[in-house]
Amino acid sequence: MAKIVRALSDDGAVVVIAEDSTDIAETARLTHDCSRVCTAALGRLLTGASLMGFMLKNVDDSLTLRVNGDGETGAVIAVADAAGNVKGYMMNPHVELPLKPNGKLDVGRAVGNQGTFLVIKDLGLKEPSVGQIPLVSGEIAEDLTSYFAVSEQIPTVCALGVLLDTEGKVGKAGGFIIQLLPTADDTVIDRVEEGIRHLPPITTLLREGLTPLDICKRVLPDFNVEMLDEGEAEYRCDCSRERVERALISSGIDALREMSEDPITEVHCHFCPSVYRFTSKEILDLLKKAK
Repeated sequence: MAKIVRALSDDGAVVVIAEDSTDIAETARLTHDCSRVCTAALGRLLTGASLMGFMLKNVDDSLTLRVNGDGETGAVIAVADAAGNVKGYMMNPHVELPLKPNGKLDVGRAVGNQGTFLVIKDLGLKEPSVGQIPLVSGEIAEDLTSYFAVSEQIPTVCALGVLLDTEGKVGKAGGFIIQLLPTADDTVIDRVEEGIRHLPPITTLLREGLTPLDICKRVLPDFNVEMLDEGEAEYRCDCSRERVERALISSGIDALREMSEDPITEVHCHFCPSVYRFTSKEILDLLKKAK
């Protein structure tokens, strides 16, 4: 299970959320048979979505992050609930690219740095809230930071990381988000910037054995930090036969008629290995409901 902690500085000026999402990233790798660079890309987006999900106010709220870049992965998508549980996929999870000159996985090239970063929040209103910005780098954390600055106008620091072992498995994954609250002044900004100036990668902190609460304190060394809440999250797909039936019905009468001509219609879930099979008769039954 992933561990998430939210903490607040004692002056009420800064909030920080940190997560060890190793299990989430590894489950995603196994679920989608991701290459190394795709594991890093999807793991980062899932971690970002999980952190943002944990920031939602109501238990039934949810959000979707969608990166539409011009890289070989195609669209990368993550969906999170208010507990931080998350699911995701990418169009092409088998992209292979050479390492960058510094030996790091080239996530930005795989995802692409031309395109859009989309955040859709379902907050139980008539219509979902949608925010969209141009991609900054495709490295995910930078794009998420830009989203908060442009769309929500909240000064934010975001770090996301996925470290793979020699076999391509996820050794460590995690992230943190620091946000300044309205009471923050320029001196607070300076203290936050100084605290993260020489901070090692998030995966290094996790390898050193730091917990999410330890990380909250480490990234804000000049503040007294108090934990607000904590939780556990996982890679969780909530697909079901009933949801697939509703989706088929919503596809329309013509589409259902065409499906009914086949003895068996198979529907594959994008987020998990589940396959739902419908006979011609079952499709005809759904057709009756669609009329």
